[in-house]
Amino acid sequence: MQQLSTVPLATAKLAGDEVIATPIGEIKLVHNYFDDDASQRLYDEMDYQRAVQCYLWCHPLVSFATWRERQAQAFDATGATDFVVFETLNEKRGIVTSNLTTPYLIHFTSLKDGPLVVEYPAGRTAGGFLDFWQRPVADTGLTGPDQGKRGRYIIVGPEDDAQKYEQPDAYVIKSTTVNLMFGLRILDPDPAFSTMFKAALKMGRLGKPLSSARFIEGLDVEWDATAPRGLDYWRLLAQVVNEEPVRTIDKAWMAMLLPLGIEKGNLFNPDARQTEILRKGAAMGELMARNLQVNPRFAEPYWAGTSWYKCFDFTIPQETDTRLELDERTTWFYEAVTSSEGMVNPKVGAGQVYMTTKRDHTGELLRADKTYKLRVPKEVPVGQFWALTLYSENTRRLYDNGGSESRSVNLDSKMKDLQYNTDGSVDLYIGANAPLGFERNFMKTVGNDGWFVYFRLYAPLQPFFDKRFALPDFERID
Repeated sequence: MQQLSTVPLATAKLAGDEVIATPIGEIKLVHNYFDDDASQRLYDEMDYQRAVQCYLWCHPLVSFATWRERQAQAFDATGATDFVVFETLNEKRGIVTSNLTTPYLIHFTSLKDGPLVVEYPAGRTAGGFLDFWQRPVADTGLTGPDQGKRGRYIIVGPEDDAQKYEQPDAYVIKSTTVNLMFGLRILDPDPAFSTMFKAALKMGRLGKPLSSARFIEGLDVEWDATAPRGLDYWRLLAQVVNEEPVRTIDKAWMAMLLPLGIEKGNLFNPDARQTEILRKGAAMGELMARNLQVNPRFAEPYWAGTSWYKCFDFTIPQETDTRLELDERTTWFYEAVTSSEGMVNPKVGAGQVYMTTKRDHTGELLRADKTYKLRVPKEVPVGQFWALTLYSENTRRLYDNGGSESRSVNLDSKMKDLQYNTDGSVDLYIGANAPLGFERNFMKTVGNDGWFVYFRLYAPLQPFFDKRFALPDFERID
């Protein structure tokens, strides 16, 4: 029998007798067919590719499921009105890219037992309800329909009819998921306001008496809400798939999950083959997500000639008339958590802007063993304040450099002792060694734990939007 030469995959005829070189080894055709070994290798590759893409698709869902599960465990937050109050560095270091300038109040709930009713107090707060794809259901506070003046919210589930609950004194809004996150930040620095707000916040089920919220605070717990790697990633996905209705847009993804052992109505019990493919798929999926996060191919730097990107490059619903904004939302929800109207579509004097960078002024990636300077121009255009916060690239959580105070990973304009330059600008330093005399303006990096920052502008003003204000890149100084 004549020995067949191997042909490249792209030029293969897929007919007759042929040996085809592929990324999974040689596939031999005999009279157009291949043997059982080749068939199994093709199925393994197909399922692996599906696992990788499903990892990217479901990251917002798994990230929120992780937060809900780990928060309940770490803070014993299992009650119907339990809010965890995150204030300390230890507490906030558990949340992916949390800020350190305002406290968080976070509650997870489900709409399976009926609509949720919330009596939301007046005052300077920013927050809202998010579905489990991390999409805003409704903002509350200054950027919500109550505009900080008090409001009654009724949130109904995806298979319920919102119209039948309409009331003249309430905002009735439908969630597209059964699971719901209700979170907010208190912006008023007066401790008396925080006490008043907590006492006035009421919630419960429609048609039943509302209850005061229970606030779990002062525990200073170390914990971790970064989405897990390996099989636990898929376990959480399977759990949420069984809690939620399948949207039309999800059906193709559900078909890809089926041969991987994830199916609505069935327990997650992968066999050895599925387990190996899922582990490999999650690992490659994370590499691809991190590449999108570091080198976003769908976006350009916000300020020409720099490496600063505006964090949100997608819409509130995370989809357009023609496509799901897959790469855009993967980038954000790998790096961060939550979205809101005030974050996605900030307005002059309202909401907040997040800017991020991973490179210095030469275009080189930032390193933990070097030291860098960022010169923040005078008169940053904010109605409230600005903040520079340091994160680990590995965990995407607040950087762990051994510090016990918020200042070790956050510098902001509310700090009275920052050392300013004579022209009103301020030089902030990040790296392995503090420049002599600038220790108050310094955040330390350690070992090979790579890092990135968010520069937040709270209540951004017009010079940000028309780009009269711009940040320079970090300058390496050692």
